[in-house]
Amino acid sequence: MARASATDLLDRIRVHGAIPRHIAIIMDGNGRWARERHMPRPFGHRSGMKSVRSVVEASIEVGLETLSLFAFSQENWQRPSTEVSALMTLLEEYIAREVDELRDRGVRVTVLGELDRLTPTAAAAVNRVVTETAHNDTLRLNLFISYGGRAELVRAAKLLALDALEGRLKPENIDEAEIRQRLFTADVPDPDLLIRTSGEQRLSNFMLWQVAYAELYISPVLWPDFGRHDLYEAILDFQSRDRRFGRVTV
Repeated sequence: MARASATDLLDRIRVHGAIPRHIAIIMDGNGRWARERHMPRPFGHRSGMKSVRSVVEASIEVGLETLSLFAFSQENWQRPSTEVSALMTLLEEYIAREVDELRDRGVRVTVLGELDRLTPTAAAAVNRVVTETAHNDTLRLNLFISYGGRAELVRAAKLLALDALEGRLKPENIDEAEIRQRLFTADVPDPDLLIRTSGEQRLSNFMLWQVAYAELYISPVLWPDFGRHDLYEAILDFQSRDRRFGRVTV
């Protein structure tokens, strides 16, 4: 049987109706993709940039509200300095290459994480794309850079403790809403769908609070080969799920 085209999949998605408001993706497999081609790891990261563009374009086409991409974890700082340097350079290149189109297509870019660790040139690039796209509302693109889910929760706990210490918050009033307000994603709905590429089945410290009730979709496709067709297959799978959030349907 011939494989359905991306256009056919998009038509099927629209017939089924509801789509996720927010999709988060753990972009995994760049290194393996490069290794299979006997190339250095940065070659895989560079090739993965094309998949970012494809997935952003597909997200706009399908009418997604929010797309979150796990681009660089706090743990990634422990990688060899040459690879870290290459990743920072790629971040700068991606922004320089894509900022005009992102702005023109209505994409609002936000960058979430411990950004004080970025190089000055990478930080300047991040500030540029955030500033130039700040008023867009077609798609919100969250790039998680220098991010860790546990560190985010520690940060939230410290902010709560400081507010309690200074009398702005009573400890007995701390609830889920108060914690949520102190996360990087305070103004973003939780992901409905979390996609991980490359076949690995772990969260890798990504959005630990926010994905509590997200549907999980594991794609065997390595990130540099992941595109519009693969995203649409994930959305179609999501549309077949029965989301009960712990409740029982009658």
